[in-house]
Amino acid sequence: MALIALAADKGAPGVTTAAVALGAVWPRPVLVAECDQAGGDLVYRLPAAAPSGDGDRDGGMLNPSRGLLSLAATARRGLRPEQVAEHCQRLVGGLDVLVGITNAEQAQAMTWLWGPLGRAFAGLAPVDVIADCGRLGADTPLTDLLREADQVVLLTRATLEQVAHLRERVAALTAELRGGPPVGVLVLADPRDFRGSIAEVDRIVAGAVHRGRAPDAVEPAGPPPAQVTVLGGLALDPKGAELLSGSWGGRLDRSLLIRSAREVAADLAGRLRPAPAAAYGAAPGRPSDTGPRARPPSTGQAVAGGQEPGGQVPGAQAPGGQTSAGGQVPAGGRHEKGER
Repeated sequence: MALIALAADKGAPGVTTAAVALGAVWPRPVLVAECDQAGGDLVYRLPAAAPSGDGDRDGGMLNPSRGLLSLAATARRGLRPEQVAEHCQRLVGGLDVLVGITNAEQAQAMTWLWGPLGRAFAGLAPVDVIADCGRLGADTPLTDLLREADQVVLLTRATLEQVAHLRERVAALTAELRGGPPVGVLVLADPRDFRGSIAEVDRIVAGAVHRGRAPDAVEPAGPPPAQVTVLGGLALDPKGAELLSGSWGGRLDRSLLIRSAREVAADLAGRLRPAPAAAYGAAPGRPSDTGPRARPPSTGQAVAGGQEPGGQVPGAQAPGGQTSAGGQVPAGGRHEKGER
């Protein structure tokens, strides 16, 4: 199905957290894939579900040798979408992940992989793939994967230095991917000025895209680069981010991070190719999966103070009606327990 590539410029602020948060509330079958060339973090941050499905054994460590490394070892003679599922693992709560490399040195021998991997992700019906691409730099080999994406999403914080770096990356990336996937921007915004931060980044990015060059440059002749859309924002929510990694007790479902992620996930999924209705509930490589269907994501906007418009705090329960504490991560992509 669809491939969504998440990335950032200098510092890669919160890309992994954003990928997991969006995967946790994604309204369709989903796989979160670590494609960060600098090395992944999931094996150190999130607990694995028991292979047998025995909940009493949940909470072990993800296997760093099973994931992108093992997939690359089997893909020398070609990579087919159905091969991906054999190298995925499941987090406590049900979210499927493809763990990445553990250090940057391993990436040097894998530059050939990104194009075939992007095509395999794009063909992984009926599952969408959210790819954590980490930090993008000049001449990154991940460009081959980005060209296969249905949507490229760049993350930024609403600070002067972050937006300045993002502005230049947007201009370079839209030129490099001209004719390729659309590029969007997702703002990691302070809840105290959530909408204001998004609007300010939108104003700055829109000006940079139409110039395509430095702020003081003369506007170039010819058509502007491809349109770049500010897609919205994720709340800067340290406690929610800690809970997502199992380090803080409380109700993850009510955190600003997850509530804002639901809105972004609903918007992004609406921009992508629709998944066949009969395919919902399928995990990677298992189209006959008959597991429970998730609730549709909330449409409420996360705003300052942790309230929805109108001052109401949503009363939705965490997956399965349980408090998401002690390392629990909500399942994504129609694995999230709730309405059947």
